[in-house]
Amino acid sequence: MTLEDIAMAFNLPENITNRPIAILGAGTLGRRIALMLATRGAEVRLYARSAATRDAGVAFAKEQLPAVVAALPGGKAGTIVGVDDMAAALADAWLVVESVPEELSLKKEIFRQVYALSAPDAILASNSSSYPSSAFADSVKEPARLLNTHFLMPPGITPVELMSCGHTEPAVIQLLVDVLPDYGLTPYVVQRESMGFIFNRIWAAIKRESLAVVAEGVAAPGVVDAIYVQATGTRRGPFRLMDAVGLDVVLRIEEHYAEELPGLPEAPRTLLRNMVAEGRLGVKSGRGFYDYP
Repeated sequence: MTLEDIAMAFNLPENITNRPIAILGAGTLGRRIALMLATRGAEVRLYARSAATRDAGVAFAKEQLPAVVAALPGGKAGTIVGVDDMAAALADAWLVVESVPEELSLKKEIFRQVYALSAPDAILASNSSSYPSSAFADSVKEPARLLNTHFLMPPGITPVELMSCGHTEPAVIQLLVDVLPDYGLTPYVVQRESMGFIFNRIWAAIKRESLAVVAEGVAAPGVVDAIYVQATGTRRGPFRLMDAVGLDVVLRIEEHYAEELPGLPEAPRTLLRNMVAEGRLGVKSGRGFYDYP
């Protein structure tokens, strides 16, 4: 049986205003997704196996929530709860967003569990920044409700890229196009499968060349950021942004790009590998390309 045979139509989730949302992964982006999706009054469940990560994610989202709600027309603070049991996290959720590390085998296993445990009308979404959801579509029996929802860095950077797994029911994408603005997010539909979606394809070139400039000794990170900010008018340069994402995450993404696109320069990944080996992960470890007291 092919995916086309089992890509069946299903009922769109109803009563979404009052039903919970589940976020799987409480890292840098997982907690930010939870924050944004808790702005319409519903319960958002933040699942992570690590109690420390889970508690830190909930604390971050709760701390930021009042300000985000106050800036959002019609905003209403929901409830953000940490959950250590996946079945409890998924119970009756209308939307499930996976935000675990960029490891394909892990994502496949997560979606096998999600499909088995989630509500039959739940939308199943991946926040993966480099893997298309088609890569794990065989982990679910109804790929019609599976897609990528790639969040950038909310609450400051609010676009969300929506990309079909190749079998996604168009009404699923349209539902998210319609409702995400209510959460202070701006949806952009990717018209065909694209590694890196829209923004990350552009960002990958900037990021990789910035790393090469430093790796070759052409300029220090602070100089690259300073000239980039002044020339483009943005608030932060590439190295500040990479530190915010986490250099371990940046490295995993770059390694995946290198697997898919042979011939990419090695120097940027070597620089990242050395920094990660030294525990310099960026903001979350207190030290990356910059120090964070």
